[in-house]
Parts: sequence; C-alpha cells; structure tokens
Amino acid sequence: MAPDLKAVFEQMAQRFPDDMVEEQLWDLPRIVFNTQLILDRAGTDVRICDIGAGVGMFGAGCAELGMQMTMMDDFETPYDEAALAEALPNVPDSINFTRAHNVLDLHRGLGVQIMQRDPLAEGFGFPPNSLDVVSTFGSMEHWHNSPKLLFASVMEALVPGGWFVLSAPNCVSFAKRVKVPLGLAKWSQIADWYEATRFRGHVREPDVSDLRYIAEDMGLVDIEIIGRTWMGQMSPRPAIRLAARMLDRLLRPWPTLCGDLYLVGRKPR
Repeated sequence: MAPDLKAVFEQMAQRFPDDMVEEQLWDLPRIVFNTQLILDRAGTDVRICDIGAGVGMFGAGCAELGMQMTMMDDFETPYDEAALAEALPNVPDSINFTRAHNVLDLHRGLGVQIMQRDPLAEGFGFPPNSLDVVSTFGSMEHWHNSPKLLFASVMEALVPGGWFVLSAPNCVSFAKRVKVPLGLAKWSQIADWYEATRFRGHVREPDVSDLRYIAEDMGLVDIEIIGRTWMGQMSPRPAIRLAARMLDRLLRPWPTLCGDLYLVGRKPR
C-alpha cells in the first residue's frame, strides 16, 4: 500500500525542535510533492543523495520511508548564534549556520548519513554506479560556481537508469513578470549580501530553457519539466495560502510561468 506522505511528514514535523515545527508544517505541501516525485519513479528501496539538503524534513522523511538517504551540505556553523540572530534576522539559509549542529541529530537517529561537504569545491565523492537517485531542491540557485563538473560526477555515480531530480525558482515566472514593471522585483535584500561574511542568497535562477540545456549536457533521458508555485503556500496567513494554491493550479499547465521549476530525468540504461 502506498504510504500516506502527508501523515508521515505531519508526524515528522512534530519531532523537530518546538520553534521549528510550525515552519515545517508550512512547508508540508512542497516536501510531500518532492518525495512523491522520488517514490513515483524509484520507490523506497533506493540509495539517494540530496545535495544542498539543509536541515528540513525531506531527508528525515525519506529515511523513515526506508530509503538509504545521504544528506550533503556544508552545514556551516561559523558564527556566534546570538550575534547572527541580532545582525541577520532575515538572512536566507541562516538556519544552516545556527541550528544544523543539533537538528541533525534527529536525522542521524533515523539512519541518515550526514555528509558535510561542499561538492562544488570538494567534489561529489561517490563512486561510480553507487546511487539510484540524486536530488537537489532549491539549492542550485545559491551556487556561486558552475555545477557542470558536479553534474558530470552525479551522472557517473548514478546507476544506469538512475534518476536525477532538481528544482529551482523560475527567473521569469508570472509573478516576476508582473512585479518587474512595478519596481517590486528586487533581486535580494541588501543585508543578505552586505552584512553576511559569505553571501548565500540567490546567484542565478534558471528558466525552462536553462534546465533543458543542463539536461542535454548531462545526457539525461526521459526528461520532464514540471512547474509548481510554492511561494505563498508557506505563508502563515490562510488567505495568502489559499490564493497561492489557486494560482499554483492555474499555472501548472504552463511551467514557463510557474514560480518553481523541476527538472526530472534519468541516466540512460
């Protein structure tokens, strides 16, 4: 019987520190969708590495479902927590600096292998034909260097027929096309770049043609480009969440307009 992913992740969210539970529940629709992408194509009896994993529920939930999960990220903790919280309350990815050292105990307890590694600088580190799935959700847009060599290593590490799944924000989404003429599409906040010792915000967001370019360069087959719009669905305000869900369903047939893009493909057999 297919697992009830919503129930799995609702229960998983309650195992996070109290001050993180609500955020995990807001992110539930995206995490369920990401996990379903893997299940539909590869099942649960897989060896999977999630690049840029962060400390959210995806890796923990996949392990709970029976996958052999490796979470790869730099998981940096170079700053004093109190100083960072005061200086950078809204910096994206600050949770990686301040919480990774204790939140990841939950993942380890579920059998997740934690690989503290920057694969762009240090290499991917997996031997050939050792993984069934490689995923990276909402991470590539933060990378400062080209992932070309990394993705070549990913293809070597995948077994023949293994799956690659990537998601990133769409640089030319419907929302951005509306906001730009109104002067509301500012790339990032000044504090994200100016105050941080190392900028971890968005560097380059792709569009559909970019993802097809990457897929062709990697040599993927059975390629799918899928569109979703998650922004707003994680809002604490019910009216915004409802409007975002309606917009998401409206835009799905046209990925070029969606807020988030997925590239799904596999290594030739």
